[in-house]
Amino acid sequence: MTVIFYKLKYFERTTGSMVTAIDKYVIQEVKRRRTEKKFSQSKLAFELDVPTSFIAMIESGKYDKKYNVAHLNALARILECSPKDFMPDRALED
Repeated sequence: MTVIFYKLKYFERTTGSMVTAIDKYVIQEVKRRRTEKKFSQSKLAFELDVPTSFIAMIESGKYDKKYNVAHLNALARILECSPKDFMPDRALED
C-alpha cells in the first residue's frame, strides 16, 4: 500500500496533476458529443448511473476527476458511438 501511495505522489509531483493531456482530450470529446446530442449533465449522469456532480467535476477541470475505461464503454453506448471515438488519432504530448 505504501509503495502505491509513493508512486501516486511521484506521478502527481511530476505531472502536476493526475489529469493528463489524454484525459483532458477524452473529457472534451465526451462533452462535445454530449452537447451535440443535447444531453444535459444531469441526463448523462442519470444514464451513466452516477451523481450529476461527478460529471460536473470532470468537465470543470478543477478536480482530478476523469472517466475510466468502463465509463467510456458506457458513454459510447449512451452517446451511440464507439469508445475509440473519444480518443485522438495519435499520441499526445503531456
